[in-house]
Amino acid sequence: MATSPNGAGDDVFDQFLTDRGHSVEQVGWEREYNKKQCPECGGLHETSASSCTVCGWNPPA
Repeated sequence: MATSPNGAGDDVFDQFLTDRGHSVEQVGWEREYNKKQCPECGGLHETSASSCTVCGWNPPA
């Protein structure tokens, strides 16, 4: 099932997933001491990083 690029219908899709036990929260950087940690690969970066240089992950806008 595709969703529209502008986010229309996301609430319905999120509710569908939530009703079935899935988490729908947005994922962002994790913190590890004084570094940012990528939630996808675990790569550590300076706090000024805007994307993961290991796997290419970008936080949602």
